Amino acid sequence: MLATRALSLIGRRMVSTSVCVRAHGSVVKSEDYALPSYVDRRDYPLPDVAHVRELSASQKALKEKEKAAWTGLSKDEKVELYRIRFNESFAEMTQGTNEWKTVLGMALFFIGFTAIILIWEKRFVYGPIPHTFEEDWVAMQTKRMLDMKVSPIQGFASKWDYEKNEWKK
Repeated sequence: MLATRALSLIGRRMVSTSVCVRAHGSVVKSEDYALPSYVDRRDYPLPDVAHVRELSASQKALKEKEKAAWTGLSKDEKVELYRIRFNESFAEMTQGTNEWKTVLGMALFFIGFTAIILIWEKRFVYGPIPHTFEEDWVAMQTKRMLDMKVSPIQGFASKWDYEKNEWKK
C-alpha cells in the first residue's frame, strides 16, 4: 500500500511538471543569470558588457575607425561610440527625477481618502457618546472610587488626602 501511494505521488508529480512546461505549447526559456549583463547603476559605473550587443554596419565601421587615433574622430562620433558602450552617462544616471512628486501626491491622496472615511464613520456609523464620558458622571465615579479606597497603597486612593479631602501634593 505504501509503495502504491509513493508511486502514484511520483506519477502525479511528473504529470503536473510536464503540464507546466508545456502550458503554452512550447517550452519556456529562462534567461541565464550567470552570464554578464548590462546595467546602468551609480555604484557600478563600468558594466561587464556593452549596451549595444549587435552592431549595425555603421556602428561596425565606427568601431574600426576607433582603433586609429582618436584625434581624427569628431565629437558626434565620440558620443556615438560612448552610446554603444553605455546607455546613460554618469550625469544622466545621477540626475534627479520627479518621482517624489508622484509618491507624495499618492500618499496625500490616501491620507485624505482615509480622513473622509473617518469623518463618514463618525457621522453615520458611530452612535452618540455614552453618558459615562460626561464630567458629572466621571466626578461621581471618582468620588465612589475614593469612598471604596481603590488601590490604597500605590494606586488611585493613595494620592487622595482623606483628612483634608483633596489630592495630595
